Amino acid sequence: MTTRNDVIAIIPARGGSKGVPRKNLRTFAGRPLVEHSIVDALGATSVSRTVVSTDDAEIAAVARRAGAEVIDRPAALATDRSSLDSAVLHAVERLAEDGSPRPELIVVLQATSPIRGSRHIDDAVAQLRRERADSLVSVTPSHDLHWTIAEGHGVPVNYNPGKRPLRQDMKPQFRENGSLYLMKSAGLIENGCRIFGRVALFEMGTAESFQIEAAEDFEIAEALFQRFERRSLQEELARVGLVVFDFDGVFTDNKVLVMQDGTEGVLCNRSDGLGIGMLAKAGIPAMVISKEVNPVVSARCRKLKLECRQGIDDKLTELKSILAARGLERERVVYVGNDLNDIECMMHVGVPIAVADAYPQVRAVARAVTRSNGGEGAVREVIEWLIESRQTGGQST
Repeated sequence: MTTRNDVIAIIPARGGSKGVPRKNLRTFAGRPLVEHSIVDALGATSVSRTVVSTDDAEIAAVARRAGAEVIDRPAALATDRSSLDSAVLHAVERLAEDGSPRPELIVVLQATSPIRGSRHIDDAVAQLRRERADSLVSVTPSHDLHWTIAEGHGVPVNYNPGKRPLRQDMKPQFRENGSLYLMKSAGLIENGCRIFGRVALFEMGTAESFQIEAAEDFEIAEALFQRFERRSLQEELARVGLVVFDFDGVFTDNKVLVMQDGTEGVLCNRSDGLGIGMLAKAGIPAMVISKEVNPVVSARCRKLKLECRQGIDDKLTELKSILAARGLERERVVYVGNDLNDIECMMHVGVPIAVADAYPQVRAVARAVTRSNGGEGAVREVIEWLIESRQTGGQST
């Protein structure tokens, strides 16, 4: 089988950091900072391979768990003085050693730009091809008036103080934001630099361009991230084609009542049941995939007229089979879980959701976490999100 090799994403992430120690591993919105760029690359439809270049064993482990390939970077290329270009060129050389064909394009993602999303990568690739550019730089529009110091005095750089321009009259200027760089691989190797030839400028908003450089930037960036994440989540929920629920710990409080004769019972929430009816009325397909073999699962699902697959040990394989049979893209699927055996399925779909009392590892991979615990209205809460997003067309209210 030939591996697609059209666009390779390279994420340089060294272990050292002068400003913020271990910055790339610091938790940001529930995940190590570097993992956000990995998720962006894996979610981009234009990217065929995602690679992290690092000198750090812990970063390498995080990258592999998140689904990226890892290239070990020599310590000499991971110092405070090492250039980004040297790390990228080393990664490209190492990738060629396995006999893979040279990719058409290389996209470089900096881990310090966590508000960038998968759509930015796909849009940048489309723009470079549309403009027939050789390389591309992400930028944000700037109307700043710049000064420098010459011979000990302030000197204006881009305007005349005697004719101070109005903002709307200034010539377009752009600030390189460091979020992503895109280039033809052949030109990268020939020039030894990621910016060359005909250069395209990929515009991003000011908030989307925010970079983490200092410790205090984490708090600001998280606030911005949550804002964009809420908007993105609503848009994705409006396009959902299937909702998959785990049963125990989602429809129930994860407890079991064992009778003298060995039969088992669980407690379910009636509001969740009414919510399933609302979901069906809205025309949004839903089902349960459960490892539990107790017939109480299928009995409850029959009453709710909810499709059920139970006694499933390998839930991810079952989920992939269902999506293939329905011709459904995984980006259009919601999976609601609470326990460790839900993580693989949650990481496979576009919108993973955890109930409030899910295990920490489960909440860490979720796009959203309910306010309600499992068995206490969490299912109804997710359903209300879905219906509201459909009614508003994914627009924030």
